[in-house]
Amino acid sequence: MISTYSFPELPDVKIITPEVHEDSRGRFFESYSTDEYARAGLPNFVQDNVSFSYKRTIRGLHFQTSPWEQGKLVRVLVGQILDVAVDVRPGSPTFGNHVCFMLTPHPEAVWIPPGFAHGFQALQDSLVLYKCSNYWNPSCARTVKYDDPALAIPWGSIAKFGRPILSVTDTNALPLSSVVPRES
Repeated sequence: MISTYSFPELPDVKIITPEVHEDSRGRFFESYSTDEYARAGLPNFVQDNVSFSYKRTIRGLHFQTSPWEQGKLVRVLVGQILDVAVDVRPGSPTFGNHVCFMLTPHPEAVWIPPGFAHGFQALQDSLVLYKCSNYWNPSCARTVKYDDPALAIPWGSIAKFGRPILSVTDTNALPLSSVVPRES
């Protein structure tokens, strides 16, 4: 059995919490069940990705365009991340809005649906598992600048940790307005 929590500012983004069984040996939970996730309105997943990121690394903000739009179920296996989802659906009333949340190696995962950019900052060396609803396709992959002033994402830990570690793709990313023009 899983429970879900939707963020009021972006209700399509959900925290997924499985039932945890605890005894003298420790804890146990099902990290994924096709039937349980389907009852919660989530899709089947076709690809699992794992990333290891050193403290201070920022990955994102990444998404894919049609026909390869990709939803992600994100869970931290080791470490701690500041996770971010940004609505990049051009006609959406919440276009450009974001939510931020901490993920640690607890049972919770976050569902970031297609049409949302995803990124995170590793606050510790972190191992992250992504279940993806579609395959990665480089021709549809897009990246939005993590520190786009129009998004005003509170990467507060950057000041604490110093300059982030970025990939070449993330370093060269453009603002959201250059990647996805807003529809009127």
